[in-house]
Amino acid sequence: MAEGNIVKFSYETLNNLCMDAFEKFGFDRKQAEIITDVLLTSDLYGIQSHGMQRMVRYYKGIQKGTMKVDSKPEIVFETPVSAIVDGHDGMGQLNGHFSMELAIKKAKETGVGIVSCRNSNHYGIAGYYAQMASKQGCLGFSCTNSEAIMVPTFGRKAMIGSNPQAWALPADPYPFFFDCSTTVVTRGKLEMYNKMGKPLPDGWALNKDGNPSNDAADVLANISAHIGGGIMPLGGNTETLGSHKGYGNGMIAEIFASILSGGMTSNKTMKDGKSGICHGFMAINLDCFGGADKVSAHLSQYLKELREAPKAEGHDHIYTHGEKEVVAVARIKKEGIPVIDKTMTEVKDLCDYLGMDFKKYFGDYEPPKAGNMFTGNY
Repeated sequence: MAEGNIVKFSYETLNNLCMDAFEKFGFDRKQAEIITDVLLTSDLYGIQSHGMQRMVRYYKGIQKGTMKVDSKPEIVFETPVSAIVDGHDGMGQLNGHFSMELAIKKAKETGVGIVSCRNSNHYGIAGYYAQMASKQGCLGFSCTNSEAIMVPTFGRKAMIGSNPQAWALPADPYPFFFDCSTTVVTRGKLEMYNKMGKPLPDGWALNKDGNPSNDAADVLANISAHIGGGIMPLGGNTETLGSHKGYGNGMIAEIFASILSGGMTSNKTMKDGKSGICHGFMAINLDCFGGADKVSAHLSQYLKELREAPKAEGHDHIYTHGEKEVVAVARIKKEGIPVIDKTMTEVKDLCDYLGMDFKKYFGDYEPPKAGNMFTGNY
């Protein structure tokens, strides 16, 4: 179903597409399930920037050798409560899933598990991994660095990644689930605006001279060329509105991801044919604080009080973190997952290149035409 430059497809359709595509990429069934689940969880939450639109970009990474299909994560340092994992340039989702499972295992055995992973790739939404721990009765945390896109306060060149942090804790009726980049927006949001040909909102990005910019294509080109400019930290580009706080939180993610693992810091990633992305994971067993049921009940009561607190004029709902995602999943599963039509052009190109029947998934739907990005005519 089309709405302007947005089309919608069922979860089942996109799940089948992604599963088949990732197996075509060379992953086995279980690996394809993990990667697909991470991407479509993002789409179901309404976060298109980290959803199935990344599939084509991942394949380009495999073609270039940045992402290695046959890599396996390796534990290179370990204690009862901690570990360093080398992802050997494998898929971020697989390295992330392995690392968080390891952190949860340690938390079950010792009370806490902290794992830092180096030499990986883009791993999707940080919250997916935090929720893995939450579903196991733990306090979950995950973060990642990325290609440098954040311009530090008073700077004019990107030096830090979007560096999201995510936390999750079981609660009723909605789990506590907080996941956000430490930049105002992610690079994926800029890519979406660029695809749609829309100017960036004020307060998002800076040009190569460190001045505010609304030109998505120019900002993205400057980031890729490492010549200056990028995305503002949370709080914008002035201390008045708290730019230094977003900058500082970005550094916290950097420490858990690249510094503890001995991996590449954001300003050194995505260069010379290597990704080098690093991730951080932590699981804390709630038995250390009297049990998951006790902690969850106490948190649930407080979240209820927050939702029932007095509302500002013109507003009738206070959301708690994680509530919107639960609502989004129900709505999107019913209405369909929205996808930018230009992303579907890329998907059509990918299907043609891999010998997959586009019509098998999308029937008579025809995306906007363009040259095939996998044959050089693009």
